[in-house]
Amino acid sequence: MGAGCGGWWPTRSPHAWCGGIYSEFLKGRGYLDIAEDLTLQGILSPSASDPERNKHRDQRAWSKYAVRVILTNPRYTGHQVWNKQRKDEILLDVENVALGTTTKQRWNTKDQWIWSEHPVHDAIVSVEEYQRVQEILATRARGQFSQRPHPTRRPYAFRGVLFCGYCERRMQGNWNNHQAYYRCRFPAQYAIVNELDHPKVVYLRELEILDEVDGWLGTEFGPDRLEHTIAAMAEQVVDPNEAVLIDLRKRLSKCDRKLIQYRSALDAGGDPIEIVGWINETKSERARLEGELKAAPAAQRISVAEIRSMIEEVGDVVRLVGEADPDDKADLYTQLGLKLTYYPEKQYVEARINPEPPHVRAVCVRGGT
Repeated sequence: MGAGCGGWWPTRSPHAWCGGIYSEFLKGRGYLDIAEDLTLQGILSPSASDPERNKHRDQRAWSKYAVRVILTNPRYTGHQVWNKQRKDEILLDVENVALGTTTKQRWNTKDQWIWSEHPVHDAIVSVEEYQRVQEILATRARGQFSQRPHPTRRPYAFRGVLFCGYCERRMQGNWNNHQAYYRCRFPAQYAIVNELDHPKVVYLRELEILDEVDGWLGTEFGPDRLEHTIAAMAEQVVDPNEAVLIDLRKRLSKCDRKLIQYRSALDAGGDPIEIVGWINETKSERARLEGELKAAPAAQRISVAEIRSMIEEVGDVVRLVGEADPDDKADLYTQLGLKLTYYPEKQYVEARINPEPPHVRAVCVRGGT
């Protein structure tokens, strides 16, 4: 733990700990040091504070990434910032333009951001503090780039698709004894706070499951099992567009409830400056959600025939897996939507397939090796 552990969170309010993150970072503390301290103090992470909007994120502890996001978010200065992202139309498959395009959001460089002339809500940190943090981050990035030569790239076949059964986080590639391993490191502070019986490090050697996984894929998508696989997926079809629309409508309703509460507080004699700031922020959020709702594609049902057609296309990819090198395997596994979960105490790996467009949308086949 860092030297300031336990003594720099005066309250558990978001305003206190966000300001504390900036001040402690400026004292020289790192992402992980701050994240561990926040977790140990029992302060909820952003995803745990709003679990409805963060069902896909780990809510047990603060992550380094969450700390970094707060340190790079200009809204904590009280200013509104626009044009941080843009939308690009990308072909789904450059080899088959008939499949159409998908919209991808890309980050603009900071010189393209547009800042409001005046603050629109209460500031948690000053603009000067925010700029000092950005300068430190930029200096660190340049220093790492110039001082550390890129190591020889190691191929990991299960890059990004292997998860730890204890904490459900992605396992990281680790090259050891000329072999690919995967590991999950879980700081003791996280385990204590969450009452989670997680070993300090979980290891899995790639070769222990590689042939089994390829064999399972070949069996499930092979001619003898293809119809069974299609039937299983047909029973579990969930159109992600429908889930997105439902989530957006729920969040819009939540904004409406907040606006009613804020106006009631204003009528009751609350601080108008503070409440108007809340109202403006919620209105801005509601406008953004309305834009996403209008841009979201309509929900569609997928027929068994469509699943069969798309699965047969996926099957062509599966036949290539066994012969591919590790880098190509990683791309193929991602394209298939493969997800592996390792349960060390059972010596068991659960395999699931969740293919994405242009193949099959949010359907799964469950199995194990």
